[in-house]
Amino acid sequence: MSGRVSSLHLGLLAISLVCIVRPAAAQGETPDDEVTREVLRFTRVYATIQENFMDPVNSEQAIYDGGIRGALTDLDPFSNFFDPDQFEQLKQFTVGKTKGFGTVLYVQPGKVLVLQTAEGSPSRRAGLGPGDEIVSVNGARVERLDLQSLIDLLQRSRSQTARLGVIRPGKVVSEDFELHPAEIPSPSVDKAFALAPAIGYLHLNAFDLMTPQEIAEAVQKLGGGSLQGLLLDLRDNRGGVLDAATAAASLFLKPDLLVLTQRGRATPEKSFKTYEAPARFDLPLVVLVNGTTASAAEVFVAALQEHDRALIVGEPTFGKGVVESVSQLSHRTGLALTTAQYFTPSGRSIQRPLAGTALADPEAGLRATASPEFHTASGRPVAHGGGITPDVEILSPARDPWVSFLNQRGLFTAFASEYLTLHGKINEQFVPDETTLESFRGFLDRHRIRAPEEFWGPDQDYLKLRIQTELVNLVFGLDVGEQLETRGDTQIKRALELFTKIDALLKPRAPALAVAPK
Repeated sequence: MSGRVSSLHLGLLAISLVCIVRPAAAQGETPDDEVTREVLRFTRVYATIQENFMDPVNSEQAIYDGGIRGALTDLDPFSNFFDPDQFEQLKQFTVGKTKGFGTVLYVQPGKVLVLQTAEGSPSRRAGLGPGDEIVSVNGARVERLDLQSLIDLLQRSRSQTARLGVIRPGKVVSEDFELHPAEIPSPSVDKAFALAPAIGYLHLNAFDLMTPQEIAEAVQKLGGGSLQGLLLDLRDNRGGVLDAATAAASLFLKPDLLVLTQRGRATPEKSFKTYEAPARFDLPLVVLVNGTTASAAEVFVAALQEHDRALIVGEPTFGKGVVESVSQLSHRTGLALTTAQYFTPSGRSIQRPLAGTALADPEAGLRATASPEFHTASGRPVAHGGGITPDVEILSPARDPWVSFLNQRGLFTAFASEYLTLHGKINEQFVPDETTLESFRGFLDRHRIRAPEEFWGPDQDYLKLRIQTELVNLVFGLDVGEQLETRGDTQIKRALELFTKIDALLKPRAPALAVAPK
């Protein structure tokens, strides 16, 4: 049945998008265009099913989940249909806001800990803070729920008044809190601090309409013109709003420089250029990327790379070089449809080929009109054919399977919570020592988790960093813990060393340099 419904509602997709702008044919008259004829064919089939199928057909489910999403799947992985709830979330993301309580939580079966509360959020106003343990939500005991049930409960609670039972650090009796959801700013610049003397660090998790302003304000707070360098971390930034990427590029590039060109079958060619931004920063730039840096983030990175404005370091990016146009449909739903492909200032496409889709050969048109070689403004060659290749390759360190298991199970956070219960709060100078590691090993033993000797020895430094980070998270907040973890990040350390080499590495025809992790 599912296959027949999907095929049927491919026609209903056309109805929802097209019939409102096409005049209906008079009764008995044959329509004179192909789309309307196909719509009528599917409509007749759907009417037959509705009248004769043995059970009533849930039309909304069939249209949303079966027909429309099924039709889009055959096109490419980026086109998508949004039901009313999803479309509302998308709109909130675009403006950098979300509805909820402004709380970052650590969630494991039977345990929910507060890691951070946003400034001015319902959670912060209620007095919740790092290390608080939520033991009940609207009367449901956390300890009695499996992980999926717990996640579902927390997600449902975001949109309505929530009554929480909370045990504060060092206490054994819970206190009651009542929180009312509100719109919370969801900043795209989620980390900003001094990484080293006169070197600023920003991590961007997305590009939304507020991102350029957030970048400018963060750089000014870190010192603005007095900074001697800025490390922009775009790892795991999956993109966002294209205009925001152009505006962000304008903060670092001279006005009237090409950022990208957009071309599509049904859309006119359009060029995006930098403009005279309210602030522009000429400081040395290093941009860190990885395999999940994508879409609008790649637009931003390619513009800085091809205008020789920043040293791009890290690992090759994802390779998403197409544009989705989002349209609001009836019944508060929305449609994101791939309508164009974008090209970097040098003319290259960074869309990686996707077999079995319309993007199986994204460079087909490019080969007929352009040279297969591409260069930056100063003449440095740049690779094409999928993603952005960094100027300097810095590989992320490979973690052994045992450490990955500890992270996935949340065991560092669980140990930190137990440690604080037994030893009380730590101070800001606390550094785990051998005694702390033995306590951690004993904690693992009590949970029947073996510490293999082949991993325990080589992982000592990493174990200490993770334990220290989680303790700091629970005592001083997630922001302080993230600074600690960032400074201990191998890729960050290597990137920091390159600020003195930027000029040499950005010279024309400079060879790529590979830096292996220590």
